[in-house]
Amino acid sequence: MNLFRHARFYTTVNHLKDLPDTPAEIAFVGRSNAGKSSAINTLTNHTRLAYVSKTPGRTQHINFFELTNGGYMVDLPGYGYAQVPEAVRRHWVGLLGDYLQTRTQLIGLILIMDARHPLKELDRQMLDFFAVTNRPVHILLSKADKLSKNEQIKTLASVRKALQPYIARQQVSVQLFSSLKKQGMEEVNQIAASWFAQNATLPAIETETPASKAGE
Repeated sequence: MNLFRHARFYTTVNHLKDLPDTPAEIAFVGRSNAGKSSAINTLTNHTRLAYVSKTPGRTQHINFFELTNGGYMVDLPGYGYAQVPEAVRRHWVGLLGDYLQTRTQLIGLILIMDARHPLKELDRQMLDFFAVTNRPVHILLSKADKLSKNEQIKTLASVRKALQPYIARQQVSVQLFSSLKKQGMEEVNQIAASWFAQNATLPAIETETPASKAGE
């Protein structure tokens, strides 16, 4: 079953108090312009489900989409843009960080990285930040079509090697992905479906890590 194909928009929120009561959800996150919106649109077979924009800071809300299995997909704000007002950035970082570390229904994180520029400092910070939840992360190396087949093989091997310290402490996996070529869609679907099958109900997370570290 294609988990994402018939996804439909559910709600958008800008404050934690407005988060909906869902049974379980997976979240998509990544540096701005890493290809997150394109990946979501490709997986759902919908050209505009997630808004694709080159405008810095365009997506500053948390957007929820209902999936065919009764679970939810969450599109989180991109991180890494500096060209936004400081007050907006603080709210943005706080919202993203608090959601990632305190959301009980969140069962796994899909982290998007540009295959040409993987594991930047902010990506590593995101992995460190989410590690306290002990929940799985699956990395999509997007825009893989920009690399030759040989470059794709080398990049995947290099990223897997670099991820060993993270894999040792939590469940982290990685794959190549291309929205343009529709490469890697089935693998993402299988990973996400397995998360829902294994983790329909989760206990609350207890952590004292400051949410503000998500945007440092």
